[in-house]
Amino acid sequence: MKTRSIAAALTAPLALFLVACGTTETDADSEAPAANDSADCADDETSTSTDPVSLTDSFGRTVELDKPAERVAVLEWQQTEDVLSLCLTPVAVADAEGYATWDTAEELPDGVQDVGTRQEPNLGTLFDTDPDLVIVEAYSAEDDIIKQLEKYDVPVLATKGADAADPIGNMITTFELIAQATGRSDRAAEVVADFEDALAEGKEAVAATDVEEFVYFDGWVQGGNVAIRPFGQGSFLGEIGEELGMTNAWTGKVDEAYGLGQTDIEGMTKVGDATFFHTGTYDPEGDVMTELAKNKVWESIPAVAEGRDYAFPPGIWTFGGPRSGEQVIDAYVDLLTD
Repeated sequence: MKTRSIAAALTAPLALFLVACGTTETDADSEAPAANDSADCADDETSTSTDPVSLTDSFGRTVELDKPAERVAVLEWQQTEDVLSLCLTPVAVADAEGYATWDTAEELPDGVQDVGTRQEPNLGTLFDTDPDLVIVEAYSAEDDIIKQLEKYDVPVLATKGADAADPIGNMITTFELIAQATGRSDRAAEVVADFEDALAEGKEAVAATDVEEFVYFDGWVQGGNVAIRPFGQGSFLGEIGEELGMTNAWTGKVDEAYGLGQTDIEGMTKVGDATFFHTGTYDPEGDVMTELAKNKVWESIPAVAEGRDYAFPPGIWTFGGPRSGEQVIDAYVDLLTD
């Protein structure tokens, strides 16, 4: 699913995180690959620190490492992408198949151990990979997943899931925390600079178009009904669109963490002349756009009727890191200027 996992996990019993502990064995003695094999990392010459690491994570927890982490396990897709962007391959990730579908910003190399779903990771399988750091996404220092992992003798880096007050800033802070923990701050500076350059160039390109207002949305099909999720103020996609010079036309209620709203077809008729953007990733649980196209009211909305309803390329993770952010910028610009 395209939802963030920890939001669901917050309401799950602690037992969910104990699924099948110790039932799967892997070769813990195998060495973790030092770098991923993407073209972007093939010629990477940024320095990697070897000094001890002491840092404060997103919730004020102190993380101490004798040296930068090399064998990293990751339980959320944004942070998996971040580790790969730093030219390091994790030893374990949650839901590798889902990552490959929803996040194409960085390719996950073969051989990385899959520890199950993001909602219910198999901790036995995770610790069989002998990680020297586990990276999680959370919303407070009291989250169950942090408490459970702290019982093991492995450092845990807890990163903040989202911050509607500053979604881009939170994305960069998360990325830089992971870079600090892995001794790859030089590499992080390069990646962040690439994102900022793309944003500046994209703003110039969008300024040359006549698009003023926009709404990005995704949704899901349930019981034959379509729920639409606009990305409003405080959303990562909404913030990037506004940084590019457009105005987010969704002014309805949104959640405090992700800036996401919820509406129906009638609600989308109230955004005036805004241009529509939506996810292009196919959801096997139901094709939202196919269902919407069956509705006459939907087809009458100006953006739809006039062909200003654009699908992003598949595999752009709307809650990703700097490389996903670059994909978002490219999608906005390409769709508006082609």
